[in-house]
Amino acid sequence: MNFPIIIQARTGSKRYPKKILAKIDQRNVLEFLIDRLLKTFSKNKIIIATTKFKKDNIICNLSKKKKINFFRGSENNVLKRYLDCAKKFKAKNIIRITSDCPLIDPRLIEKMKRVFVLNKLDYLANTYPPTKSKFPDGSDIEIFKFKSLLKISKLSKNNEDKEHVTNFFWKHPKKFKTKMINNKKDLSNYKFSIDYKSDLTLVKKIYEKIKAKKKHGTAEEIVGIIEKNRYMKIISIRSKQKFHKNRKDLIY
Repeated sequence: MNFPIIIQARTGSKRYPKKILAKIDQRNVLEFLIDRLLKTFSKNKIIIATTKFKKDNIICNLSKKKKINFFRGSENNVLKRYLDCAKKFKAKNIIRITSDCPLIDPRLIEKMKRVFVLNKLDYLANTYPPTKSKFPDGSDIEIFKFKSLLKISKLSKNNEDKEHVTNFFWKHPKKFKTKMINNKKDLSNYKFSIDYKSDLTLVKKIYEKIKAKKKHGTAEEIVGIIEKNRYMKIISIRSKQKFHKNRKDLIY
């Protein structure tokens, strides 16, 4: 595969256990994300990378139901999980998505693919490094070469880099050709990824508005929806502050 989308998914989240199985509408978070991606990408372009634990059998069963490829690997060494998954499916380049971001914009993925190829990059992102991002948390997309990921696996020494996969890219930009997608308006104060139960409430409300207004759901459209509702705005901003306070690896 040239550009498979590998979705990182597990049920063992510490902050919000089994969050990807929580319902947005009649679908759970992971199924909602898959359906959103399938509007643009074919089934054979999507892979779920989960763990070998029995508790994640449910993820594999969902993958089978949706006829999506899946891979099972290490729970904590996510770098190795991605690397082994990419090897199995012969991926030349990898689009990384996390399952707690169900409102990912498939059109932005396509745009970033073009930028990645045009600039002959090793790594491209829209929300990393977080201190330079102008995109909201929840719109996270990363694209990188398999060869570059292999290089990281040989260079990274600490568990933090193995758990968070791509930290090494943006912490050591001189070792790779990297780029961050810019945005005209700074939307980085907002968050609609799912890390807490309040985030799920926010995503449900966002989706109701997107559906009612027949919007595609770009980052700009979603932030516009949040900004018009005081309650949604408070959830989004507070969640962002709380999340970053708890993720010391994001301080850069």
